[in-house]
Amino acid sequence: MEAVIGVVGAGRMGRGIALSYAYSGQRVALIDLKARSTSEWQQMVVAGKAELRADLNFLASVNLLNEGEVERILNLISDHHRGDASTVLEQCPIIYEGVPEVMSAKEAVFAFVSEVVPNDTVIASTTSTFLVTELAKFVRSPERFMNAHWLNPAHLMPLVEISKSEQTSTEAVTQLRTSLEAIGKKTVVCNASPGYIVPRIQALAMNEAARLLEEGVASAEDIDRAIHYGFGPRFAILGLLEFIDWGGGDILYHASNYLSKAVDARYQAPEIVVENMQQGRNGLRDGVGFFDYSEVDTGAYRKRRLGEFVALMKHLDLLPKRPASEADEPRSA
Repeated sequence: MEAVIGVVGAGRMGRGIALSYAYSGQRVALIDLKARSTSEWQQMVVAGKAELRADLNFLASVNLLNEGEVERILNLISDHHRGDASTVLEQCPIIYEGVPEVMSAKEAVFAFVSEVVPNDTVIASTTSTFLVTELAKFVRSPERFMNAHWLNPAHLMPLVEISKSEQTSTEAVTQLRTSLEAIGKKTVVCNASPGYIVPRIQALAMNEAARLLEEGVASAEDIDRAIHYGFGPRFAILGLLEFIDWGGGDILYHASNYLSKAVDARYQAPEIVVENMQQGRNGLRDGVGFFDYSEVDTGAYRKRRLGEFVALMKHLDLLPKRPASEADEPRSA
């Protein structure tokens, strides 16, 4: 029998996950456990289908699928209510929980799911609020449980952050990563920590942008322009830690030292940056930094990364402007 991905919670995130799997050809059971009258449930299904169809029509409009595929993909997503949820869930090797960020609501879902699925069914919460260690206590056999943080819009953003507890088994993490990567997602794994990876870094950057505006440093338009054409493209190619290694950890330390005195102590470099600098682990030029380059052809590595950056700039039509060629210059009379 063909495996079906289970998604409990038919809101925006649940529909986004369902669409991600269906777009890649997998069947999905979209399950709403909330007590509703028949008419209320039917109205919810109709509204949900309309939103999914709109998303698929948009994908067709940008040539990510043919218009004729819209209904076929939509038909891979089946809607279920509490009455038939047990029968459906027990057939799903992986189940995502995507109900509202209310602890009691999540506890109720995990209690229901734990009662009806085998002990080896992988269960993942899509919470952006609660730690995996806070939710695992509600799941029978917590070794198969983890958080899977999708970024919105779920059907377009490639990254899914997986957060595991000490109880989470390696096998369960591998099964979830394999499932996600099979539909084109990129996964990272982190321990239980508030904010995962992206939201934690993102919150700092967004707050700093707001402070720049608040302090009158620049206009909102110019702050965002700086992100569009500076911060964003750079870090589409190099990761933050990789970028530190390119420039040198000591450069970051001295810049942070200046900013911590001139602006605020929040800019002080963390101890790991200080330790790396003291130990001569400044990055590429030392052969080691946050990454080990001892067996890397750094010249070829630099060329490859710069080539990727040029390709991105070309795609975005942001390459440096060249002078007009002689053929393009106006001829003298």
